[in-house]
Amino acid sequence: MTKKNIRYIAFCLLLMHQAFAQPAASNYQLAQQYFNTGEYEKALVYFEKNYDFDPMGTYPDYLKCLEALKAWDKAEKLIKKQIKKTNDAGPLYVDLGGVYAATGDTVKAAEQYDKAIKAIRPDVSQYLQTANKFLDIGNTQKAIETYKQGRLALPGVYPFSFELADAYATQSNLQAMADEYLDIVEIAPQYIPGLQGILQNKIALDYTGSLADVIRQSLLRRIQKSSSRTEYNELLYWLFLQQKDFESAAIQAKALDKRLAERGDRLLTLGRMCVANQDYKTAEICFQYVMDKGRELNNYTTARIELINALNKRITLQSNYTGNDLQKLSADYNQAISELGITTTTAPLIAAYAHLKAFYLNDIDTAMQMLESLIAMPRLSPMFQAECKLDLGDMLILKNEVWDALLYYGQVDKDYKHDEIGREAKFRTARAYYYQGEFEWAAAQLNILKAATTQLISNDAMSLALLIQDNSGFESDSNIAPLLIYAHADLLAFQNHNEAALITLDSIVKEYPGHSLTDEVWFKKAKIFLAKAQIDSAVFYLSDIVTNYPDDILADDALFQMADLQENRLQNKTQAMQLYETLLQKYPGSLFAVDARKRYRTLRGDLLN
Repeated sequence: MTKKNIRYIAFCLLLMHQAFAQPAASNYQLAQQYFNTGEYEKALVYFEKNYDFDPMGTYPDYLKCLEALKAWDKAEKLIKKQIKKTNDAGPLYVDLGGVYAATGDTVKAAEQYDKAIKAIRPDVSQYLQTANKFLDIGNTQKAIETYKQGRLALPGVYPFSFELADAYATQSNLQAMADEYLDIVEIAPQYIPGLQGILQNKIALDYTGSLADVIRQSLLRRIQKSSSRTEYNELLYWLFLQQKDFESAAIQAKALDKRLAERGDRLLTLGRMCVANQDYKTAEICFQYVMDKGRELNNYTTARIELINALNKRITLQSNYTGNDLQKLSADYNQAISELGITTTTAPLIAAYAHLKAFYLNDIDTAMQMLESLIAMPRLSPMFQAECKLDLGDMLILKNEVWDALLYYGQVDKDYKHDEIGREAKFRTARAYYYQGEFEWAAAQLNILKAATTQLISNDAMSLALLIQDNSGFESDSNIAPLLIYAHADLLAFQNHNEAALITLDSIVKEYPGHSLTDEVWFKKAKIFLAKAQIDSAVFYLSDIVTNYPDDILADDALFQMADLQENRLQNKTQAMQLYETLLQKYPGSLFAVDARKRYRTLRGDLLN
């Protein structure tokens, strides 16, 4: 045969292929179009035509069309015909069983389902396809049998654990689901990170908390049986962190630290996490554990500093401390500084002690001397020096030396114009002018702050800007008189002269009844009562703002503060959820909306990344 003849034959074959292919494609498109519009009789005609050209591609939709028409005899014949065309008949027997089930013949349906599992070749994809067919018809139990048969037929190849776990989840069999997931730890420990992601989502969707309890108990049992493995301990530690059960997490962290010789690193991380979540008691346990490992440990100094800081926050942020608490904390600082020395490493510890002395122990002069010594310390980070200057400025305001404070704020503003600490310096400058009654100067600083950065300015800066904008009338002294009194009360509160601040605030309400500052007065009084640990009084004034001033700028702020008090101080989680929900509904554009939504979801039981 010549090359010319071969080319001619090939050309003819190509034409024949196109001639057959075009009608086939056209038939399938018409079938799909009629099927999608519910015209099943018309669709059936074209599915039948197309099946002869492409049985494998046409079969699934062809069968759906017959099922939609309840043409069960034709469906049975189609499936049996299809079975003869393939060696992978497992899924097809499931289809056949579905037809028998639809006609009420449950016995024959069950026979086909059993035949489907037996017909599967030892191939992972075939087991998965057949199981998916069972899941499609809602027969989860048969899907489970398929996965188990696959596990037996393919030992060491693929365990079907994830699929079995999902199937058990469908049956609400939490224990079986947990067992399948935890078996993965032994089979393939490298999958643990992925497993954690799956469990996190499952637990988040289980609002009853039952799944977390089942997993915890299962892990404890496995830890007892497999004491030589640490993977289950790691998972249990992870689970406690997800549940914010830091006390239990600390117990696991200690056990893992000892077994893995981690030298306290895990406990340091956990301690910091506890501080961030205001669990200061557990944080102190973590840091003390690291210290107890000995001074020769590299982490000892870090743990010593972190412990003092945790103690500081536990005492000063709870607003129920006593003079004895402060004196003991001061003694702890002294002891730590004497033990660790004065170095660049301990500089943050010394700065924190200076803050305690100035703002809580009323030893301002000593505190200022401590900060001045730090600022002059060689090799100290310039950024940290700037932080000390800001604190030093605040201490000068405590002494009513506002203009000297402005010098320190100005230095930081100049040196770090485009950094966050520079923006903070400019805000404190504006606040100092405000304390002095220089509202135009304060507003000018805040306007510069807003214009000079593409980032949102702090809530404090925004609040001060709105306060001055809404309550100052620069053209009339009488208009600014209430704001002058309020600014003085604000300064007194900053200086911890709380009783004098409350008296000054009350004078505004008496002398200027119904003034636009009233909600601000109530909010400031609420903050002062919180500092005095008088929670009921604080809630009273916050509630009044929410009820009587719902359209003022502080309404959402007051609502958020009330929710925070219910959640973290009064331990009333239900009331907190209601308040967060109210805020989201009434003030969806609030600056607190994102945080409120996150807290609401956490209280509801969601697990967040």
